[in-house]
Amino acid sequence: MPGPSPPMETLYLLAETDVSQLEEVMRRLRAIPHVAEVEAVTGPFDLIVKIQASHINEALDVVVHRIRKVPGVKRTETLIAVSGTP
Repeated sequence: MPGPSPPMETLYLLAETDVSQLEEVMRRLRAIPHVAEVEAVTGPFDLIVKIQASHINEALDVVVHRIRKVPGVKRTETLIAVSGTP
């Protein structure tokens, strides 16, 4: 019987894209390891991206070295999820 899963760190990334490349950006983001979800949203940003990794530095590395380099991503804002339970 497998043991419990190790805790995962979760980041949410808000991304503004070149509107003409939205679908292609979504496709590319979904192919990146540790990207759990990609959804188009309304408001000042075009996408919300859920990233999960075993360590916060690994998740941040995905943002800096993978997501921000996707053609069509104009700017991002990173939100680190914090637990509401002690």
